[in-house]
Amino acid sequence: MNRLSRKIMTLFAPAAATLLLFAAVASAHVTVAPAQSSTGAWETYTLKVPSEKDVATVQVDLRIPVGAEFKQYEATPGWDVTIEGNKVSWIANGEGIKAGQFQRFYFTAKNPDTAGDIAWDAYQHYADGSLVQWSGEAGTESPHSITSIVQASGGDEHSHGSSDNGMSMEEHNAIMESENNSTSVNPMVYIALGISLLAFLIATISILRGRKE
Repeated sequence: MNRLSRKIMTLFAPAAATLLLFAAVASAHVTVAPAQSSTGAWETYTLKVPSEKDVATVQVDLRIPVGAEFKQYEATPGWDVTIEGNKVSWIANGEGIKAGQFQRFYFTAKNPDTAGDIAWDAYQHYADGSLVQWSGEAGTESPHSITSIVQASGGDEHSHGSSDNGMSMEEHNAIMESENNSTSVNPMVYIALGISLLAFLIATISILRGRKE
């Protein structure tokens, strides 16, 4: 029985490693939260940038979607901000985002006045000169974030940090909770899980048949 268990674990380990690899790659996306807001609102958005390579991320360019209007940004130590048309760039004046780390950038934008989905295209620059374009559709290797803009109810036009006096702690906590709840799982995770389980099942059946013979 111990011999059988060892064979199963030997075959299962590579499948498990593959699953973990797919899950890590699929979840390490540049994202913009929240995933839902209301028409006309001055929304405080959170741009989350993980560094996936062995070198640091030194610049992130974000394209403001058509219909939305960039308003303000929160200063981030170690980063300069430039605004050119609909492009907002965070440029490191220090070491940037090192491998295995992530950085959050906060900004306020006025949402479109009509309901619908808006896409946030982001471009991640690494210290080695490489570029990752987070501008693909959902389900691709480098998808952009989507915010669903829904019709505002009465008095809901100024949600999440619309006050000129800055963001309160309650608003900040609400934003962070919204970001955590809106984190989506890439379909590649489920595909990898299915492949791993199928491989494990086939390996187990083959071992059992071999013992019977």
